[in-house]
Amino acid sequence: MTTPTIFTLDDLAQLANYSLMDTLNCDPHATKDGIDHRSRQVFSGHYVPVKPTPIADPEYIAHSHSFFSELGFANSLAESPDFMRLFSGDITQVPEPMRKVGWATGYALSIYGTEYIQQCPFQTGNGYGDGRAMSVLEAVINGQRWEMQLKGGGPTPYCRGADGRAVLRSSIREFLAQEHMHALGVPTSRSLSLYVSKSETVQRPWYSEGSRTENPDRMVSEAVAISTRVAPSFLRVGQIELFARRTRHNDDPAVIAELEKIVLHLIDREYADVIDQKLGLAEKVVLLAREFRGRLVSLIANWIRVGFCQGNFNSDNCAAGGFTLDYGPFGFCDVFNPYYQPWTGGGRHFSFLNQPNAAESNFGMFCSALRPLLLSYKESLQELDNVEEQFQNVMRVEMKKMWAAKLGLELEQFDYELFSELQKLMMQTPVDYTIFFRELSAIPDDIEPLKKSFYNSLNTNAKTNNKDLDKDWDEWLVKWKSLLLNSDSPRSKEEISAQMKRVNPKYILREWFVKPAYQQAQAGDYSLIKELQNVMTNPYAEQSQEVEDKYYRLKPSEFFAIGGVSHLSCSS
Repeated sequence: MTTPTIFTLDDLAQLANYSLMDTLNCDPHATKDGIDHRSRQVFSGHYVPVKPTPIADPEYIAHSHSFFSELGFANSLAESPDFMRLFSGDITQVPEPMRKVGWATGYALSIYGTEYIQQCPFQTGNGYGDGRAMSVLEAVINGQRWEMQLKGGGPTPYCRGADGRAVLRSSIREFLAQEHMHALGVPTSRSLSLYVSKSETVQRPWYSEGSRTENPDRMVSEAVAISTRVAPSFLRVGQIELFARRTRHNDDPAVIAELEKIVLHLIDREYADVIDQKLGLAEKVVLLAREFRGRLVSLIANWIRVGFCQGNFNSDNCAAGGFTLDYGPFGFCDVFNPYYQPWTGGGRHFSFLNQPNAAESNFGMFCSALRPLLLSYKESLQELDNVEEQFQNVMRVEMKKMWAAKLGLELEQFDYELFSELQKLMMQTPVDYTIFFRELSAIPDDIEPLKKSFYNSLNTNAKTNNKDLDKDWDEWLVKWKSLLLNSDSPRSKEEISAQMKRVNPKYILREWFVKPAYQQAQAGDYSLIKELQNVMTNPYAEQSQEVEDKYYRLKPSEFFAIGGVSHLSCSS
C-alpha cells in the first residue's frame, strides 16, 4: 500500500515509529529531557536521549527532489516552517506522536584491525560516539523504515569538547555527494534537506586561497549548517564492536545481553528480508556475517568502479548495513593513481585501491564482535571463521566482475595480463580515470578519442617521444578490441558500448566543482548547488553541450596540489 503524498509535518508524524528507542536499552545515567550536552563517559546502554541545539535564523538552501519524490514528500514541505524548524534542530514543537527528544549512539574505534582508545578524552573508549550527529525521527514510509539524522545538531555526551556544529562547506559536500552516489548506483545514506544559519558562525581551520600546505594554514569564521541524512539505520561496525569489547571485561549476563540485543536489532533493521526471524541465534549470526560480507565487497567494488575514495574507512565509519556512510574526507579520482588519497591524515592504507584491504580489516572486527554470541555453538563458530577466511576470495571475484564490466568484457573473457598492461599505461600517461573509461565505452577506432583523458603535462615518463607511448596504447587497444569483439560473442558493438556506458559514468563530483558552489553559497548564492544537483544526479546521461563543456573535462593544472581541492584535512 502506497502512503498518500505527505504535504505537512502532521502527515509525516503519523508515520513515526521509534524502533531503536523502543527496543534497545537507554543509557541509565541519561537525562529524560535530553539536555545532555557535556562530554562524559557512557558506560552502558545502546543510546543516549539528547535534544539537538537548533541553529540560529535558519535559511533553506536545498532539498533532494528525487528523494522527496521516492518518499512521497511534496516539494513544498522543505520550505514549510514546521518542517524547516525540525530539520534545523528545533524539535520542541513537533506534532504527536513524534518525540521531543532525539538520540545519539556510542561506538568503538578500530583502525585497520587495531583497537584504539587513545583519542578518547577519558582514555577508556567510553567517550567515542556520535559527537554532532543525532537522530530525530524514525518513520515507516511505503513499508520501508527510514531513520533521519541531523549532522551538526550541536554537542552530545560523545562530543569530546567540540562545539557539535557542521559548517556550510562540509554540509554542502555531503549533501551533494550522497545523492550523487545514489545516482551512480552505489549504496549510500541519502540526503534530505540542507539549512544554513544566517547569523551563527564557528571558527574552523582551513586553507588560504591557493595554499599548497598539507594541512590548513589559518582559522576562518564559517556559517553553521545542518544537513539531514537518511538511512534504514545508522548502525556501524564500531557499534557492534563496542558491546563485544565490554563482554571481555565484564562477565555480567546483562553485558552479553546488550550485545545480543543490538545484533538482533541490526538484523531486524537491515537484514529482515534475507534472515528468517524464526531461526535460532547462532544461525542468524552466521547468516548475518555472510550477508554483510556480500554487501561489503559489492560496496567496495562500486566505490572503485566510480573512482570514489572514502579516505578514512575505520570501523566506526563502516555501516553495518553495507552502504556508504560518513562523507568526511572523501574524494573522487581525477588522475588515476592506485594510491590516491584525498585526506591528509589517511596515508596509503586508506588509499583508493587499498580500500578492499581496509574493508577486510573492518569485516574481521565485525566477525570478532559476533564471536561472543557463538561461544556455546562450536559448529557455528567454525562457520563464522570460514565466512571470514573467505573474504579475500569473495572480494577478488567481485573486483574481477567490476573490472570486466568497466572493460565491457564477459567475466570469462577477463584477461589479467591485459588489465595489468592497462593499469601500467594509465599511470605512465597518466589519464583521467572517469574520462578515460567513458571514452573507452564508445569503443573507439583508434586512440585519438582516448587522448581527451590524457594529462600530458603530468607525463614524467623517461620517454621523450610520445610516439612510443602512443604505440603502446595502439597495441593495447587492438588486443582489447580483439577480445571484446570476439566473433563468438552474440553482443553487437553497439550493445557492448551501451552496457559499458551504464557502468562508466560521464560526470563525477570533483572537488574543484564543489569548491565554487560552497564559496558562492557563503555569499548567499545557492544557484551552483542546484546546478550540481541537476548534473550529478544524472551522471550517466549525455547532457547538453554546455554541461559537457563545463563538467566533462580534465582537472586544470592550477588546481593540482592545492589545499581544499587536491587534498583536505578531516572535513568539519
